[in-house]
Amino acid sequence: MTAVPPPGCPAHESLYGPEFAADPASFYRRLRAVGPIAPVELAPGVRASLVLGYDAALHVLRSPETFSKDPRRWTDLADGTVPPDSPVVPMMMYRPNALFTDGEEHRRLRGAITDSLDRVDPNTLRGYIEASADTLIDRIAPRGGADLLGEYAQVLPLLVFNRLFGCPADYGERLVEGMSGIFDGVDAEKANELLATTLLDLVVLKRARPGQDVTSWMLAHPAALTDEEMVHSLVVLMGAGTEPQQNLIANGLRLLLSDDRFAGTLSGGSLPVEDALDEVLWTDPPMANYAVHYPVHDVVYEGVTLRAGHPLVVSLAAANTDPALTTDQRAGNRAHLAWSAGPHNCPAQSPARLIAAVAVEKLLDRLPDIELAVPVGELQWRPGPFHRALAALPVTFPTAQRERVAAVALPAAVAVPAPVPVRVPDPVPERAPRGWTAKLRSWWRGE
Repeated sequence: MTAVPPPGCPAHESLYGPEFAADPASFYRRLRAVGPIAPVELAPGVRASLVLGYDAALHVLRSPETFSKDPRRWTDLADGTVPPDSPVVPMMMYRPNALFTDGEEHRRLRGAITDSLDRVDPNTLRGYIEASADTLIDRIAPRGGADLLGEYAQVLPLLVFNRLFGCPADYGERLVEGMSGIFDGVDAEKANELLATTLLDLVVLKRARPGQDVTSWMLAHPAALTDEEMVHSLVVLMGAGTEPQQNLIANGLRLLLSDDRFAGTLSGGSLPVEDALDEVLWTDPPMANYAVHYPVHDVVYEGVTLRAGHPLVVSLAAANTDPALTTDQRAGNRAHLAWSAGPHNCPAQSPARLIAAVAVEKLLDRLPDIELAVPVGELQWRPGPFHRALAALPVTFPTAQRERVAAVALPAAVAVPAPVPVRVPDPVPERAPRGWTAKLRSWWRGE
């Protein structure tokens, strides 16, 4: 029987820092030599086991009776081994929402989310996406260059979600500042308080004046969510709908603009946008390592002892690229784990995919001659154990006067960042963006 190696063992790979961000595949290859589940560090002193194998990932994701989602089982956090101010704690701590609960409580909280999202009309959603995309493209089109991450992929989901959740524009800056602090691991306590008070204000507003929006529908749901449950459900919804969404848009654009297989897509190329998104979801899923579970008791899996209360982080990226999967198993299907699997799979797959597809198609339709401003190999990735996220996506394109299409006005609190010079991005720690550029780039980092 092989036990998980102790801290300091060479097998403990660190899933933080620029080396991992630059080439996570090499880390996964080294870890696979240990087995389908291997020991890692998520942050200094934060030990976990990374689930690398596709079959092993499905086993964990589909066995809630053995592997709990409730972080209150996390023994190292409970006994003080992991300090509460560790930068990964805000991403892993217990919150009373569907992401961190099990059983009947999970079904009740998730039901309020899924039933409310089901009420979103796809045509209405498409209209929000197209109008938001046109607004952003109108602003960058005359310039001949842009950072598509900071000026498009990050901003568009915020505009769409403001509409979907009935969020007043003046709440936007407070929400971004709160999310920024949580996922940057900076002043987490203050950021948590700001986020909670802002969302509570939104809940109070919608209880008094409900509208045709997801927040109001969740409040009216038979699950009868408390104000606290509403706040934390909105945290997970807005968080999951921004960082993964912007990464899917940006990573899809990167592939389309750099891979010869997709050249000429808009003029009859063989592989359409949907195929590019499928490939990204297989090979570079927006949330690469997450879906944290905790064994409810000691369990042995393929000779590895998994201790009760020790975090099991499912590597959705490593599982998708498991060498045990054949090309035929991957080709032409959507059996990837980018949306997770089992009872905690993403409840918003359809709208998330629609947002990404429309955002990419609209940009390429409006700016068909767009090109990367730097070689694809020089693009930099943001450090962090959980996501697969570009630091910037600089592009150039011919300037042209185009007829302005009808578009929604940008809320004052979600202004488009100032133009970003088209150049090779500096390393992330050295970047010093200001104002809304800084705030928008801070969403869901978790470095």
